[in-house]
Amino acid sequence: MKKICLSLFTFFLFSLGFVNTVHADEYLRIGMEAAYAPFNWTQDDDKNGAVKIEGTNQYANGYDVQIAKQVAKELGKKPLVVKTSWNGLIPALTSGKLDMIIAGMSPTAERKKEIAFSNSYYTSEPVLLVKKDSAYANAKTLNDFKGAKITSQQGVYLYNLISQLTGAKQETAMGDFAQMRQALESGVIDGYISERPEALTAEAANSKFKMIQFKKGFEVNQEDATIAIGMRKNDNRIEQVNAAIAKISAKDQIALMDKMIRNQPVETDSSQDKTSFFGQVTKILKDNWPQFLRGAGLTLLISITGTIAGLIIGLLIGVYRTAPTAKNKVLAMLQTLFSWFLNIYIEIFRGTPMIVQSMVIYYGTAQAFGVSIDRTIAAIFIVSINTGAYMSEIVRGGIFAVDKGQFEAATALGMTHNQTMRKVVLPQVVRNILPATGNEFVINIKDTSVLNVISVVELYFSGNTIATQTYQYFQTFTIIAVIYFVLTFTVTRILRYVERRFDTDDYTTGANQMQTKGVKA
Repeated sequence: MKKICLSLFTFFLFSLGFVNTVHADEYLRIGMEAAYAPFNWTQDDDKNGAVKIEGTNQYANGYDVQIAKQVAKELGKKPLVVKTSWNGLIPALTSGKLDMIIAGMSPTAERKKEIAFSNSYYTSEPVLLVKKDSAYANAKTLNDFKGAKITSQQGVYLYNLISQLTGAKQETAMGDFAQMRQALESGVIDGYISERPEALTAEAANSKFKMIQFKKGFEVNQEDATIAIGMRKNDNRIEQVNAAIAKISAKDQIALMDKMIRNQPVETDSSQDKTSFFGQVTKILKDNWPQFLRGAGLTLLISITGTIAGLIIGLLIGVYRTAPTAKNKVLAMLQTLFSWFLNIYIEIFRGTPMIVQSMVIYYGTAQAFGVSIDRTIAAIFIVSINTGAYMSEIVRGGIFAVDKGQFEAATALGMTHNQTMRKVVLPQVVRNILPATGNEFVINIKDTSVLNVISVVELYFSGNTIATQTYQYFQTFTIIAVIYFVLTFTVTRILRYVERRFDTDDYTTGANQMQTKGVKA
């Protein structure tokens, strides 16, 4: 048990070694989705002035990236893109993990309560994207969408514009535009409200889509239509940022946007029509296998480490909670208080979703304590303590399943509680909880997908990036599903083999071994 405690403490110190205080350096960390072409997208090289994405071997480009480069130059820094989900941008900024948000964000009144904004660097025009063969393809006014299922991105002003479409059904907001394009193509929705550059991109990538502009369009507040750079309220560099934006005239903004529309790596679907579905899947896998491999590798690393650490946590808690009460009153009181603390830990982490825990731990630690944890270490920590909460109850059940007579026999032989646990109880518990541990391992492999909310480049995050690059969502997510199935199936088969090894005739309890020797004698 001392070795286990020492190992866990060493792992904790190792994690702290990756913790660093938020500080300014030579890089300007820019937050964006890198999945909203032509404002920002992901590509595999630095062609056309792309900027490196932190923690990956990929690059970001687009209108936002080019603006970021000019701002970084004005500040005398190098731009570095931190790829972050839309909902995580503001928490990442306020917690100090980003220096600025340059992601097509509008300075709405709600956002101004949390962060500061620069002057506008672009003015957007809301439009609708529908399918060419739909009943709404020839719509001319906002009154032509009666009964249409319309949505937009969660957390943006575009979603609030749906109410201006007379008779339209306002569907649930979606996480990003990749999901909306997929939903539109599959017929889940009839259209979504977007901005003109993004709609032009989607229309060029998929010949089934059609952008609809209105002569008398949506009524939009000026603060919603403009796009600005998000900064922390106490950031005194806002004047320098505004100076950099002022150097880009309205004419230059239009020219830059047109250039980015031409440069974006859009793969039209003309060639896709001539290729079978499995042919398209094969091509995506052939062109992007390194990204899939890296994502799967990180998924395995996080799930394996998290499951092992969680098992250790569960065993430690299980042993502690079955320990006899100390005779000293002070120690007994401390033991009770610590037991209450463990109960709170278990209930909180079993009673809240891992995606919420990820946001609170990753962004909350930086915002509350001023430290920034490496996102991979944070992911391992999150999975470990989440698994530990479940495993502690599983271990407790495994200990209670051991016959009470074995505890009494060990006590009669003069064994301490720790000796009884280590030599008599835990070997049986480990075997008994092996199926449940395997189940937790499989769950962790799948649940790592929620870590994309803190931009961990695991399998789902990598696959979603590829989908936004190729616009082939069904094909890409088919590959992701197959990889997840292969991982979980392989793990299940390995664990079944380990169980069978435990169940062979060579695996017997100490009592059975003694009895067998007595018969042979």
